[in-house]
Amino acid sequence: MKKAAEPGSVRLHKALSEVWGTKPGLGRLAAVNHSTIGKRFMATAAVFFVIGGLLAMLIRTQLATSRSPFMEEGTYAQVFTMHGTIMMFLFAIPMLEGAAIYLLPKMLGARDLAFPRLTAYGYWCYLFGGTMLLVALLFGVAPDSGWFMYTPLSSSTYSPGINADVWLLGVTFVEISALSAAVELIVSILKLRAPGMSLERMPIFAWYMLVVAGMMLVGFPPLILGSILLEAERAFDLPFFDPTRGGDPLLWQHLFWLFGHPEVYIIFLPAAGMVSTFLPVFAGRPLAGYRAVVVSVIAMGFISFGLWVHHMYTVGIPHLALGIFSAASALVTIPTAIQIFAWLATLAHGRPRFSIPMLYVFGFLFVFILGGLTGVMLAMVPFDWQAHDTHFVVAHLHYVLVGGFVFPLLGAAYYWLPHLTGRFPLLQLSKAAFWLIFIGFNATFFIMHLTGLRGMPRRVHVYPQEPGMELFNLISSIGSFVMTIGFALVLLDFVLQIRFGRLAGRNPWKAGTLEWAMPTPPAAYNFAALPKITGRADQLDPDTLGPQLAAGKGYLGFVRNGQMETLAVDAVTGRLEQIIVLPRSTFLPLLTALMTGVFFLLMLFKHYALAPFALIGVAGMFLMWTRATGARQDLDTLDAGCGERAPVHFQSRGAPSEWAMVLALVANGTLYASLLFGGLFLWVSAPDWPVAPGAYQVGLPVQIITLCVLAGAFFASRQSVRSGTQGRIGWLAALAASHLSAAALFGWMAYGLVPLNTQHALFAVIFAIQFYAGFHSLLGVVFALYGIWRVLLGYVSPMRDLDLRIGARFHAYAASAGILALVFVWQLVMLGSGGDPA
Repeated sequence: MKKAAEPGSVRLHKALSEVWGTKPGLGRLAAVNHSTIGKRFMATAAVFFVIGGLLAMLIRTQLATSRSPFMEEGTYAQVFTMHGTIMMFLFAIPMLEGAAIYLLPKMLGARDLAFPRLTAYGYWCYLFGGTMLLVALLFGVAPDSGWFMYTPLSSSTYSPGINADVWLLGVTFVEISALSAAVELIVSILKLRAPGMSLERMPIFAWYMLVVAGMMLVGFPPLILGSILLEAERAFDLPFFDPTRGGDPLLWQHLFWLFGHPEVYIIFLPAAGMVSTFLPVFAGRPLAGYRAVVVSVIAMGFISFGLWVHHMYTVGIPHLALGIFSAASALVTIPTAIQIFAWLATLAHGRPRFSIPMLYVFGFLFVFILGGLTGVMLAMVPFDWQAHDTHFVVAHLHYVLVGGFVFPLLGAAYYWLPHLTGRFPLLQLSKAAFWLIFIGFNATFFIMHLTGLRGMPRRVHVYPQEPGMELFNLISSIGSFVMTIGFALVLLDFVLQIRFGRLAGRNPWKAGTLEWAMPTPPAAYNFAALPKITGRADQLDPDTLGPQLAAGKGYLGFVRNGQMETLAVDAVTGRLEQIIVLPRSTFLPLLTALMTGVFFLLMLFKHYALAPFALIGVAGMFLMWTRATGARQDLDTLDAGCGERAPVHFQSRGAPSEWAMVLALVANGTLYASLLFGGLFLWVSAPDWPVAPGAYQVGLPVQIITLCVLAGAFFASRQSVRSGTQGRIGWLAALAASHLSAAALFGWMAYGLVPLNTQHALFAVIFAIQFYAGFHSLLGVVFALYGIWRVLLGYVSPMRDLDLRIGARFHAYAASAGILALVFVWQLVMLGSGGDPA
């Protein structure tokens, strides 16, 4: 009997699954698909949340009575530090990263993110860095200086073991993941959208994540720099934070809170974006004030970077500065209020359906608004002076973070879990879980406002036996266990939903965003064909669009040469520009992350002589990523479907990888600016400045030579792209020689500081700046040699010069950073020696 022919949609599904699918067994470790990596992020973050929650239960058990023998002081310090570290660095940020990685390509009408291997590398760095911290906790050497690691408590004088090093190196390892995600998300949102989806048509969640990713890009480098400087002080005795040698502990606080306060909004905004996405679905009408919400989110992102001193009112800031930062702290409530009123207007003009996600929305509004009100109170300097470092601040922090992140996150989980699992939750269990969490949370943290106003300090394991204080703390502890039971029921509900929940169709909530225009659970390739968007991307008709796309009616509704292809568009208009050829599954991200982990472990166990070899290994692994990119011959434009053609991305201007280099340099420049800020801050505020003249010779002739070499490198970086094929190798060779000479000169100048850099912070700062410039010159050598290698192998032509354009941007940055280093060091020596550089 003749076998019936398969329908075209089935054949297309099998062909796409063959190309995009993840291999079974050990092949899963090579997965780079955004759905797989996103789910791994979320699952791992959930595990860390459980661990952080158990540590919180230990804290509340200790504080249930005033003189509890449950934990001794050192153990409590480790538990307290790890609770905050896990919740802030290993749960909140990675969970939002995972949700965005999973959802955004589906919402934007793409098959994957712009750099799948970078996403996978970021996940492995997150997993290994978090595991490093947990293993330290199991062996009793976890960090114990607080999740904020204030100096001088975290310095080698007061924390002589490796406890603080575990935090500094482990968190920095994890932050690689955050910066990778920031670059990935910005490029993907701006470039990898369905044709026709202009910025004005993007779903609101994409706007939220675009702002959040930008905040991560410039918010995390100050913390990374602070961690590097503090680790350098602990490992090599460079006195950045030692007031006895020209350093200042407040420099750490400035660097930490330059990251720490924006992080509150980095955590809140994705959750708010989720609410703005699913609340209109249950209200039965589009989000009210779409443009006003977009403007408010952008404004909140900018304002959040002007609030870091909000946490430092009591450190001796001048009164004028206190007034400015207090006003800015109150100002941020305006864009927050715009979003809240937009949600209320959406509900008021719609016909709300009160399902489980909406229950969490109302819990979120109640808790978060209370937290916002106490935030305004703490923004006022006189009140903050009274409540600073009390349990009032602990209560405010949890009302804002748990109310602003966890409640919306749980609502979003119930909304999108049918998308991941294809099944609905068990509603009765879901409702009971919500009320236990809501009641337990308020019983735990509302009472802390009262204990804080009575003067109970935070971060203590015992407290005075004052009337009422023990009763209040006992109520808080009981409430925390009630809340924990609620979270346990949520976990049970999710497990039961996955196993026994009733089946959900393609679009069970009747939403209008693209992620519901696909079967659930989704295929690895997301869309069999990519859609053309003609309206706002949260007011579409997935029920009609889904079958059309599944049948291949759209862009790229075919498989070409076994390649993984998606589209890139103009960042503003959404006009089709490029066809992106994505890399297949590979073990390279895992191996690169392992080599990165080797570097951090060598630093942790103080094998400093071997650590540079691990860095060389990391660079070598990254170079191996490039073997499968590009082509050795020029290609014609390719068929994109729907009667349109487009060039492949490596023959196009404005390719995603070129955007990624620009964004990476923005993050790098933020770290560099933070280092220069640190030098100026110490000159202004640290004790024992200026330094005696004659302690350090500027070496003006050497600086002039270095300046000329760097100027030559900057010029050569331009010519290496503009010249013809024959001249490229010569210009790249000149670039390599210029960078190598600059690196040697910077190394020579830094070597001259070795006897001095432990004596005073001025010399330590100069050493750090010269090391930064020299290290980037060495990287410039690597980029130049890589360009020569690609030219010799035939991967570069006048049409295929993407590798050189990317390299030229780095060469220009490295040369500019070196010139700035020379000028800044000369000025800093002038200032630091009282105007006499000799």
